[in-house]
Amino acid sequence: MNMPESHASASPWTLSRIARASAVVLLIIGLALLIAPLASVLLLLFGAGLIAVILRAIADPLGRVLPVPQSLRVVIALLLLIALFGGAAWLFGAQISAQFSDLSGRMPQAIGGVEQWLRGLPFGEQLIGSLRGMKLGGQDVFGRLAGFASLIGSTLSNFLLVLFAGVYLALSPGLYRKGLVQLFPKAQSERVGHAADTAAHALRLWLLGQLVSMTVVGVLVGIGLWLVGVPSPLALGLIAGIAEFIPLIGPNLAAIPGLLVALTAGGNTALWALLVYIVVQQVESNLITPVVEKRAVSIPPALTLFGVLALGMLLGPLGVVLSAPLAVVLFVLVKQLYVRDTLGHDTEVPGEPKD
Repeated sequence: MNMPESHASASPWTLSRIARASAVVLLIIGLALLIAPLASVLLLLFGAGLIAVILRAIADPLGRVLPVPQSLRVVIALLLLIALFGGAAWLFGAQISAQFSDLSGRMPQAIGGVEQWLRGLPFGEQLIGSLRGMKLGGQDVFGRLAGFASLIGSTLSNFLLVLFAGVYLALSPGLYRKGLVQLFPKAQSERVGHAADTAAHALRLWLLGQLVSMTVVGVLVGIGLWLVGVPSPLALGLIAGIAEFIPLIGPNLAAIPGLLVALTAGGNTALWALLVYIVVQQVESNLITPVVEKRAVSIPPALTLFGVLALGMLLGPLGVVLSAPLAVVLFVLVKQLYVRDTLGHDTEVPGEPKD
């Protein structure tokens, strides 16, 4: 007895779908296994993209006043950045270096003051013993701190690698954009290219907003700590400005060295320093951020926080530093390629030009 024609034709079609689905699953698993050990390299590549975006953000406006090739404008932008940082180092380098030396010299005294204060608490001795015996990743707290020296050397070498790669990306952005687009089917090339352009523009706007916030916060913290008599206010203001690059978590971490140093000048000075950090964060949250977000790009704070925590746990310090800009890019790509283009929802995509 012959099998009905419908069943005979359905069997190969079903087997074909199963084979294709299995191939897709295996491909996803293979990519996941490949990406896991290369995550740090991919983060460095993303950091190079950040450098390229910064250089292009400076080089593109130069085209309005300098009728020179794009590559030469990128070189001029790089020289301008070097001149800016070099000039700042020449003007303030000696003072900042002296204040950082003073800061490092005061840290043992500050930590000793905190330890003495803890001993005065009812359970202070037990708490100090717990802190000294605390284990972080198989090492005690002080052993963990001793490993920061090698981390600094590794960070410096990675920064140089990212800098040079970023310059190459900025010199020929069209070449790398074309290579990225060609990784996808031809029918999706225009869609992927538009999404990449939108993400790059959103990242540029976000970086501009962060630069404004970092500058204002650093200046306010430095002036505030100087007014209340905290030692090394310039160095502490610089730390606060740089830490602002890591949203939500960075400002809280930056306040720790400031408060410890303030303790060396007395309990009243420490209270005033705490008030300075609180006031600056309120100004940043309620005045600076709303103004910046009108011109720049922002993402929901909860997504930013979970992005910082997730990448920090998975990839360490480098993941924490790059978590916010990476979250911006992923947020844009998900909203455009999935929420709007795939699901069909009418949603505004950050960084997309408005008609």
